[in-house]
Amino acid sequence: MRDDQLPAPQPHACSVLSRELGEPVAGTGAVAGAWLLLEQPGPWGRAAVTESRLDPGLGAELEGRTAGTGIRLALIRRVEDHHEHEPAHRRWYAASTHPKRTWLATGVVAYPTDLLKIDFAALDAGDRRAVKALEHSFLDAPLLGVCTNGKRDACCATVGRRVAVEVEALEAAASATPATSAVSAAPAAPASSGPDTDATPPSIWEITHLGGHRFAPTAVVLPSGYSYGRLDPASASRVLAWARQGRMVVDGCRGRSTWSRPGQVAELAVRDVLGESADGVLAVASVTATAGDPEPAWTAVVEHEDGRAYQVSVRGSYAPVPRPESCGKADGTPLELRADGVDKIR
Repeated sequence: MRDDQLPAPQPHACSVLSRELGEPVAGTGAVAGAWLLLEQPGPWGRAAVTESRLDPGLGAELEGRTAGTGIRLALIRRVEDHHEHEPAHRRWYAASTHPKRTWLATGVVAYPTDLLKIDFAALDAGDRRAVKALEHSFLDAPLLGVCTNGKRDACCATVGRRVAVEVEALEAAASATPATSAVSAAPAAPASSGPDTDATPPSIWEITHLGGHRFAPTAVVLPSGYSYGRLDPASASRVLAWARQGRMVVDGCRGRSTWSRPGQVAELAVRDVLGESADGVLAVASVTATAGDPEPAWTAVVEHEDGRAYQVSVRGSYAPVPRPESCGKADGTPLELRADGVDKIR
């Protein structure tokens, strides 16, 4: 049986329980100002960067260089029926997610160790020059990474894989129509002239880990960094289509990885009030804690690029009904964040 034909999650699966209990998804996105992705076919273990066919020494070195930074490291693989091939060249992506420093770079390497040429401090700062030592291109089009790592959580394999396969099929069906170029050269870094297996890089990738298994199927859009939960093929396709237009979908959004968890909630609350979908027009200027345990609370200021500003009250409460936060784990009561109010202050 292919993994995209796996049965639906069982009634006790973490994603089923989370959905049934109405757990809010806002404020549950991974927190990362930058992302680094490396193509690695084949099976992934729970700690995929060091438990895959990638050399574990290299994986540990990459983890060490990103530790303590705002860079999130992940492996990716193409959406296929199997993953047994070993590519001659592997694709990589680097992304900066801040609204004022949003970019996505890509290239291919014959040796994964070439990724050590990246300037990790510059990538953490959102500087395009971080990838200047590698042949690369800057992309105008986004990518969608769907979590499918079943060794992290069964829900990611059973429902995430199905979404990845079906959205990839929709993309393939649409490829018969002319599309705008996905790649544009940038003065800061010329386009790659090295070997490549893709005239246009794939838009859909499987990705190792996004956190929040109980919101599966989960996905992230890069370079914006908006993550989503409880997707289906139709909603995932909509997320990608809107991202290509420079817009984001509020429904099902877990938050922009640029911001802290309460910052994610605050931004989404302002978007909901304004009906704002343009992905680069809002920034979380500040988040201030106003209460601690057992009921944490924050006040966030969210600014619009047109000069308007909003103060958002965010409160946290622990889930009243215990449930596993991941399949196979003991029951827990995750912290749920909600926006209490949005007030215009400028």
